[in-house]
Amino acid sequence: MNIVLDPIFIFVFSLGVRGAALATVISQAASSIWVLSFLFSKRSRIRLRREKIRLDGKLLIPSISLGLASFIMQSSESVIFIAYNSSLLKYGGDVAVGAMTILTSVMQLTIMPLQGVGQGAQPIISYNYGAGNKKRVKEAFIKLLAADVAYTLFFWAIAMVFPRTIVSIFNRDPELVGFASSMLPIYMAAMGIFGFQMACQNTFVALGNAKSSIFVACLRKFILILPLIYILPHILPSDKLLAVYLSEPISDLISVITCSVLFFSQFRKTLDRMDSKLQ
Repeated sequence: MNIVLDPIFIFVFSLGVRGAALATVISQAASSIWVLSFLFSKRSRIRLRREKIRLDGKLLIPSISLGLASFIMQSSESVIFIAYNSSLLKYGGDVAVGAMTILTSVMQLTIMPLQGVGQGAQPIISYNYGAGNKKRVKEAFIKLLAADVAYTLFFWAIAMVFPRTIVSIFNRDPELVGFASSMLPIYMAAMGIFGFQMACQNTFVALGNAKSSIFVACLRKFILILPLIYILPHILPSDKLLAVYLSEPISDLISVITCSVLFFSQFRKTLDRMDSKLQ
């Protein structure tokens, strides 16, 4: 619905950005109504009942803590984008800010499919973890990891080999395309291994390890990227604009290594606990 309404509102009715926003809101509302109508109907095996819809602190608090990592990752994008734009406008002007808009869009093409695959894998891992099926927990994680890493490596390779082609999808201005194309391989230098973090972080949530998942989410955005945006230009004063763009791959590399070490040490302990419960 969103894909259909976007061109209608933007081009046919000439509503521009307002039309894109309107299409999104209408699509979200229609989706919500459809889902609720199904879950309240007799077609659903597990039906929602009005008398059962009430807040339960014992269920709500753990659910919020598990969802907090995803919330931090998505909500912090705006904060990071503001920090990037303020620094890039200072050191590179409008072209640098326009290039960051393109690079952020390209990054979303990488991140969003990983989020979708992770959200699909979480209930499978959670179910088998609750059932004490150690073998299937490992198999599900390995398949999730393989899918995430394969996708990030594939997209990273395309970005490294064909940066101008990817940038040209979003803009045709020669100056902007030229600059963004030169910055894309730098900005996405560590994206090839980012699948490790996404797979580990989603599995943290699936296993109920909210603390580690929240820490990993905060590490990349608030502990690393945000300070690096302002610190690196002073460390590399010869090219402050390049320094701002370098904050992304440096933070990605550090967070992926930290997340992987943390995950595999805890994942082994989790599997050992599952063995002890079965015995």
